[in-house]
Amino acid sequence: MRIDFHVHLALREHMEPVPAGFCDSFWEGRGDWSRIVGDAKLFDEHLASEGVDYAVGLAEVSPGVTGVTTNEYVAEAYAETERVIKFASLNPFFEGDLYEEAHRLAALGFRGVKLYPTYQWFFVSDERLRPFYRACAELGWPVMAHTGSSIFPGAKLKYGDPLYFDEVAVDFPEVNFLIVHGGRGLWYERAEFLAKFHENVYLEVSGLPPQKLKEYFPALERISRKVVFGSDWPANPGIGENMERIAALGLSGDAVDNILGGNAARLLGL
Repeated sequence: MRIDFHVHLALREHMEPVPAGFCDSFWEGRGDWSRIVGDAKLFDEHLASEGVDYAVGLAEVSPGVTGVTTNEYVAEAYAETERVIKFASLNPFFEGDLYEEAHRLAALGFRGVKLYPTYQWFFVSDERLRPFYRACAELGWPVMAHTGSSIFPGAKLKYGDPLYFDEVAVDFPEVNFLIVHGGRGLWYERAEFLAKFHENVYLEVSGLPPQKLKEYFPALERISRKVVFGSDWPANPGIGENMERIAALGLSGDAVDNILGGNAARLLGL
C-alpha cells in the first residue's frame, strides 16, 4: 500500500498570489494542477497514475498568508471519492467551541486535522486547543501541524518549533501527532528526537528532498515505523518519483514499506 499523507485540495483561486505562483513554478510542462484537483474524479485518476492508493487531502483556513480552502468546499467537492481521505482545517481564532467543531467536522466526513501554526499564529500547545485535542482523542483523529520554515509572506516561524509537540504528546497520549515537514530547515534534530521519544509523535516528511532524508534524519532506518511520507502536492508534483527516491535510499524493505504506506495505514485505521 502506498499513501501520500499530504496533498492540498486548494484551487488556484483559493490561494494568495505568492503560494499560487509557487505551485505554478513546479508545473511548467506538466499541465494545470488547479484543473486536476478541481475535479475529484480527475484527481483520483491522477493519484492512481502516480501509484498512490490513498492520499490525505487537506483543507486550509489561513487567510492573508496562504489562502482559504474551506472545510465545506472539501467536504462537498470530495464527497464521493474513497482514494482521498479528508482532513479538516481548524483556525482557533475563528471558532468558538472547538470540541463541538471537531464533532461537526467528523459528521461532514473528515478523519483528521491539519493545523497551520506558522500561518495562523499559535503554538500547538495553546490552551485554547485542549478541548479540541480531547475531541480528537474521542474521534481517533490524527493531528498534523506545520513545522519549520516557510517562504510565504506573513508566516511567523517561531510557531513552527516542534518542541511544542512535547507538551501535548504527554497530555494527550491517545492522540497521534505528526510533525509536518519534519521541522524543515531549522529543527530536524529536534523533530527526530521527539519522534523517537514519544510513542504518539511521528515525523511527516513532505516538502523535503527524498535523497536528503538520511542526512536530515540519521536514525531514519531505526525509527522507520515513526516516519510518514507526504508530497505537499501540488508544490511537489512528482509523487511517484519521490516514492522511488525513498525506495532507493538503501533502507530495508520493511523500512521503505513503513514510510511509504504502512505507518500511514495504521494511523488512518486502514
